[in-house]
Amino acid sequence: MTTPATYAPAPRTVKRPDPVSVGTIVWLGSEVMFFAGLFAIYFTLRSTSPGIWEEGTQALNVTFAFINTAILVTSSVTCQFGVLAAERMQPYTVKGQGWRSLGMVPWFWITFALGATFVAGQVWEYAQLVEHGVTISSDPYGAAFYLTTGFHGLHVAGGLIAMLLTIGRVYAVKKFTHKEATTTIVVSYYWHFVDIVWIALFAVIYFLQ
Repeated sequence: MTTPATYAPAPRTVKRPDPVSVGTIVWLGSEVMFFAGLFAIYFTLRSTSPGIWEEGTQALNVTFAFINTAILVTSSVTCQFGVLAAERMQPYTVKGQGWRSLGMVPWFWITFALGATFVAGQVWEYAQLVEHGVTISSDPYGAAFYLTTGFHGLHVAGGLIAMLLTIGRVYAVKKFTHKEATTTIVVSYYWHFVDIVWIALFAVIYFLQ
């Protein structure tokens, strides 16, 4: 009498989350708390100095700020196109039609240009406000405005540096691998984050005057 064969269950593969992505998300969570503190400072000063706020907001160029915001939001779109190219393991432009022919590196260069344009626009806006007497030491409104937008601008500058490092890494390696794709995705997390924060700042500063 033969003994029926027994089969050991096949080992199950556990797909663990990428530690770099998880670490970035946790770090961005701490950044959320940081900007929440800035929003709290802004609203506190606004509630204690309504007259100063009414006077200070008259110097704002809402149309220019809206255009600058649109540029930053567009950069988030181009950044995501770069992520899609990285997920296809396509670092450079290939022959084809449409947006899929562009690789991760060209999309990130476009994103960098848009982000740099946003920062330059913010610097120009600062210069215009200073001419109108709105400085960081002029009154509570000036302090709150430059504190919130200035810290955000520093975060945007940090994102631009991260993009340059990511592009440089792709140029340096002989083969585009999963590591380079993961780096691209992680940088995109950060870039989308600073975009979302700016949309909130734009709504608070320029519309809830």
